[in-house]
Amino acid sequence: MEFSVKSGTPEKQRTACLVLGIYESRRLTSAAEQFDTACGGYLSTLLRRGDLEGKPGQSLLLFNIPNASCERVLLIGCGREREIDDRRFHKIAAHVATTLNETGAADATIYLTDLAVRGRDLNWKIRQMVEAVETAQYRFDQLKSKKDPARRPLRKIILSVPGRRELPSAEQAINEGVAIAAGSALAKDLGNLPANICTPTYLAEQALALAQAFRTLRVKILEEADMEQLGMGALLSVTRGSAQPAKLIRLDYRQGPAPAKPYVLVGKGVTFDTGGISLKPGEGMDEMKFDMCGAASVLGTLRACAELQLPLNVTGLIPTVENMPGGRASRPGDIVTSLSGQTIEILNTDAEGRLILCDALTYAERDEPAAVIDIATLTGACIIALGRHPHGLFSNHSPLANALLAAGQAAYDRAWELPLWDDYQEGLDSNFADIANISGSRDGGAIMGACFLSRFTKKFHWAHLDIAGTAWKTGKAKGATGRPVPLLTQYLLDRAAETKEKS
Repeated sequence: MEFSVKSGTPEKQRTACLVLGIYESRRLTSAAEQFDTACGGYLSTLLRRGDLEGKPGQSLLLFNIPNASCERVLLIGCGREREIDDRRFHKIAAHVATTLNETGAADATIYLTDLAVRGRDLNWKIRQMVEAVETAQYRFDQLKSKKDPARRPLRKIILSVPGRRELPSAEQAINEGVAIAAGSALAKDLGNLPANICTPTYLAEQALALAQAFRTLRVKILEEADMEQLGMGALLSVTRGSAQPAKLIRLDYRQGPAPAKPYVLVGKGVTFDTGGISLKPGEGMDEMKFDMCGAASVLGTLRACAELQLPLNVTGLIPTVENMPGGRASRPGDIVTSLSGQTIEILNTDAEGRLILCDALTYAERDEPAAVIDIATLTGACIIALGRHPHGLFSNHSPLANALLAAGQAAYDRAWELPLWDDYQEGLDSNFADIANISGSRDGGAIMGACFLSRFTKKFHWAHLDIAGTAWKTGKAKGATGRPVPLLTQYLLDRAAETKEKS
């Protein structure tokens, strides 16, 4: 999709489809009012007839409007003017994007950037619109023998700005939206692939391909022998039952000052999770191919960083395994030694994500990081606690937690912080090892998972994003969401802006 920005009055736009907003109670937005005046009151006459109320979700496609240079006009219901917040604008953008796909227009000029969204500027609206269009365009049909026939494809979107002064910053907003959408699409593609294709080896190959596409990225792949030599007993315990070899993928992006400490993203990469000996129920087990969505989000975020050429140092660490039952698989009651030297009693082999993450987190210490963020589909308990809207957030450093919460709000990829109090830690006590991998109680399961990881993060500022409820959609709309690529990229954009202010 080609995106651009342009200033000018709506009635003079030579476009296949002009998009204008209508508020509830049939009120015209400023751009629609300007268009209506130039066209002799055509829109207001139509609205008085009751053809469109302007409620959210409504739309009306018009042809052959007098004195207009466009082929079509698409009117979009925006609801009450004073009620347009982040959520409402996001829904409006998504509605526009999906509706445009059905018009048959090859290009469109959108005049919805004039909507007043509380606390948001023009660039925010432009970026949200770009991401919404790219999301609507996304298809995963590469494994279908017959592709769904598409209508005449939408190829170009023009977004309006008030004047030429806004063009440079608006173009940057487009660049950010395109990069985030491309990173999200990569994460979706990887998440949607079946586990017989997307193995740990395949993920390593994708990291290598990414480094070939972007010269600012460097890749190092640690094999099982390398991890054995390092002492990653926790990680290797998970892969013992699988014929697929585990990998530890390291992806380095170094475009910041040489002395600057890197931001480290650690993504859980369980390419399929049967639960191991603690076998999961069969119902819905096909969705366990999504248990590597944390890894996919790290690759997607690094792709966005490289495309935007952010002046930062960023490292992606992806421990990737397949969790299978087998003659060599770990058993409940087994005790393993982690890279940190701490011993772990494995009481449940289905709590495997924390076992691969803890060794990757210890490995991250050698970079002396500015901050470490792990991203993991860690616990079903997080879905019970928060549903499927926000990511669960835990952190040992309040400024880091606040920065991630702010980034999530700005990107409309929200997180919600949960407690990480010492009161919970005794639930992980073991009679036979330094720590158990689960609590003896089901209470606060998401918190207990984070508490386990916190035992391996004493030497740096760390945050944990539990994306079990947000990484994919279930039911009829089943598929990976690409989250939290927008949040993570926004967090890094904010750090780049801070660096620029200080220099």
